[in-house]
Amino acid sequence: MGLIFWMSTETFSAENTSLIIGPVLLFLVPGISSQDQNMIHGLIRKSAHVTEYFVLGLLLFRAFRGGSKESRTLRWSLSSVLVVLLYAASDEFHQSFVPTRTASLIDVGIDTMGGIIAQAVSVLWQHRTRK
Repeated sequence: MGLIFWMSTETFSAENTSLIIGPVLLFLVPGISSQDQNMIHGLIRKSAHVTEYFVLGLLLFRAFRGGSKESRTLRWSLSSVLVVLLYAASDEFHQSFVPTRTASLIDVGIDTMGGIIAQAVSVLWQHRTRK
């Protein structure tokens, strides 16, 4: 959660990440248009949202499961998604105070989707290891 909080600061604003992603894209695809470059930059940034919250979702599932031998998969998953949703909303609220960042309900949805995907993976993994 601390890493996500740090990534919500000015350090990881679109202006700053474009200084790294832009030259890498130009190196990999020398003739790329600025429009395509901006689109790929945006996709990379949104993929980072999904990835961050996917990892958080996995860790939350594991934390809620603890060392339990009982199978309360649905409870652990729902609890994890709720925490992911609340943290995503608080993260966007935090970004509303950062001058180079903007708060977005769409990002809350993207973040939550990462957590939901993590729960699907966790439930499948739990089911598979219980057999």
